[in-house]
Amino acid sequence: MKNIPDNLKKLGFDKWFQKHIDFGKSADLEIARVRAVHKDSCMITNGVKDVFAEIVGKLMYSADSPLDFPVVGDWVFAHFYDEDTLAVIHDILPRKSLIKRKTAGKKVEFQVIASNIDTAFIIQSLDTNYNIRRLERYLVMIYESDIRPIILLSKSDLITSEEIKSKIDAIKLIMPQVHTHTFSNQTGAGLEGIKGLLNAGQTYCLLGSSGVGKTTLINNLVGENLFTTKTVREKDSKGRHATTYRQLISLDCGAMIIDTPGMRELANIAVESGLSDAFKEIEELTEQCRYNDCTHATEKGCAVMAALEDGKISNERYQSYMKLRKESIYYEMSYLEKRNKDKQFGKLCKTVMKHKRNKR
Repeated sequence: MKNIPDNLKKLGFDKWFQKHIDFGKSADLEIARVRAVHKDSCMITNGVKDVFAEIVGKLMYSADSPLDFPVVGDWVFAHFYDEDTLAVIHDILPRKSLIKRKTAGKKVEFQVIASNIDTAFIIQSLDTNYNIRRLERYLVMIYESDIRPIILLSKSDLITSEEIKSKIDAIKLIMPQVHTHTFSNQTGAGLEGIKGLLNAGQTYCLLGSSGVGKTTLINNLVGENLFTTKTVREKDSKGRHATTYRQLISLDCGAMIIDTPGMRELANIAVESGLSDAFKEIEELTEQCRYNDCTHATEKGCAVMAALEDGKISNERYQSYMKLRKESIYYEMSYLEKRNKDKQFGKLCKTVMKHKRNKR
């Protein structure tokens, strides 16, 4: 493929994908992008038509984890049938980025949010949902995928300008490099500014809790109420899920945006680089510690502990860093242990089946 076709270019296919694809695999296959994922099928698009697609058996049965299945935002090789009314996905193209987290609950496994994202919008509302510690968690997840984060603060009509400034200043104190923008879905304030952040051919993702206004924002960007919204519960100000599955939405400006269900639980697995980027000031201090394996908890000569005592970093920031660090290490060890057990079980099954065949 010397030149990228316009139908793929408008979906975000660029030179990065062109460089990382083995076109030798694509003899009779077509490149398409995943718009939505349902239980047993996907909705894919070639930029001309959206088509329901199934996953070829070989791809399905060779998958070792959720990371091996198509997700929203993926580029795939697919075969289109019956005048482009049905398709079969044969392979997943290399991913430029992948947003993932630990699944909710006790199970230690990855849950994939979306792939091939250029910019992630972290949305918090300026009422009771505003939480800097949660923002840090989102930033760790996003930086781990080498994605640009932007913080959007919704419901700016509910508090005073002085309160808004105070909350933005608190964010800038620990995240000075992250662009922050306020808006209101009700009054329309700040919506034009968000539209100005969207570029044609780029893919964006909305992340945040239920009830912060993600789906309403999508409707405002589209210009009509295409997607269902729900009100926040009055008794505890918690949101209710309006979005039940992820989907890639094309906007008139040429940008693409993925709406996601709200996240009430957000844990990360193996996010060392994400922690380094989200907590740069602490990571820089770790290089000054006396011991290379410093835990930053009890050791003498710990630069992080010294900065904490001197007030250079706040106790809240330090505690958040330590909690996320321990959590990441613990879940990574648990995940690797689980994978090893799964492999051993798989080998056992193969041995038993081979033994049965030999006895026939």
